[in-house]
Amino acid sequence: MWGGRFAARPDSLMQAINVSVHVDKRLAAQDLAGSRAHAGMLLAQGIVSADDGAAILGGLATIEREIAAGVFPWRPEFEDVHMNVEARLSELIGPAAGRLHTARSRNDQVAADFRLWVREACDRTIDQIETVQRALLTQAEAHADTLMPGFTHLQPAQPVTFGHHLLAYVEMLNRDAGRFADARIRLNECPLGAAALAGSPFPIDRHAVAEALGFDEPCANSLDAVSARDFALEALAATTVCGTHLSRLAEEIVLWSTPQFGFVRLSDAFSTGSSIMPQKRNPDAAELVRGKVGRMLGAFTALAMVMKGLPLAYSKDMQEDKPPVFDAFDALELSLAAMTGMVADLAPDVERMAAAAGAGYSTATDLADWLVRELGLPFREAHHVTGAAVKRAEALGLGLDALALEELRALEPRVHPGVYEVLSPRASAESRRSYGGTAPEQVRVQIARWKERLQS
Repeated sequence: MWGGRFAARPDSLMQAINVSVHVDKRLAAQDLAGSRAHAGMLLAQGIVSADDGAAILGGLATIEREIAAGVFPWRPEFEDVHMNVEARLSELIGPAAGRLHTARSRNDQVAADFRLWVREACDRTIDQIETVQRALLTQAEAHADTLMPGFTHLQPAQPVTFGHHLLAYVEMLNRDAGRFADARIRLNECPLGAAALAGSPFPIDRHAVAEALGFDEPCANSLDAVSARDFALEALAATTVCGTHLSRLAEEIVLWSTPQFGFVRLSDAFSTGSSIMPQKRNPDAAELVRGKVGRMLGAFTALAMVMKGLPLAYSKDMQEDKPPVFDAFDALELSLAAMTGMVADLAPDVERMAAAAGAGYSTATDLADWLVRELGLPFREAHHVTGAAVKRAEALGLGLDALALEELRALEPRVHPGVYEVLSPRASAESRRSYGGTAPEQVRVQIARWKERLQS
């Protein structure tokens, strides 16, 4: 490729460190799309002849079929996906193949290919996120009334509904989808036509190429076009946040499926056994989802370290941009698929969850609120009375709803029997009717809202 300047072949070690085709051949579809758009523009602008343009486009179509059929001859001596395609095109159509690289460099070529790949990955991920959200909605609708303990500090706090708990992840995932959509907007500029770094002296039509590839517009600065990888960093940041949300849900599935919690059960399809302990049912799918976020964060860190010290424009360090991006999206897409399956597979133990909902005096806040609402106590005084009631109930080995009226009146003489209407976990959850609250009626409002949003 550069034989005019060099008299000797590269050393075998130079060849080993320089070759990237084993990684970047994943960009083949994007490379062919970019080449078709570039060739079409060269033809339209009269930069190549009609015969050469037709030969180039025909040869690219043949290469596309060969790749699809798995018979394309990937060869490391041609270094990367771009030169493999160009070499094969030359074999198919002869010298006309050399005209395809007119007004183009591998610098703007790979930048365009990479943007196309990341754009498609963002679109796939958004679709997968919505699939997980639908699985969560199905479970939430089935369990809008199912009680469970809500936690802070992993200690029982207040009763909530299982449907409400699952909807929290629907909201998180929606923000994740928004991050990928935002990243897509910013990356959707076309680098082709920037050439090596300075633009092209040929009468090219960069806007036509951008339109042909579905970009909003060409990159406005040729140096930025070939040297920017912030679009990949932004996408990796989105994968990391999304992976973190999946990891939190995975951790809860791990906890809930232990005998100590016993809230949910995963079927054999999403559980594994032990090679030595016959009784074991391990939630390995959840644990693996929990673990994969490390790869996503590692990918972001790796690319940030590659880019942090590079002067403009292109440096060969940037060949290291694709492995972390491919790996992170592979990990996220597998995690999203696994989480969809696990959420659909979950079988909650409704009775066990309901029994746990009242543990740890979880309706204490309801008592304090009742004292404020019914008796007019300042909240801090109501908080003190309630704390004393919890202490007394604990000493007697009773729940708050089993504490005798006389015991409560000893702490606040005006307490009347109506207090027992708020001391059960069911009454507590059903009273939380504020927008976004855990009351079943509010849960159903949010389920309906999300169904409409996802359908549209």
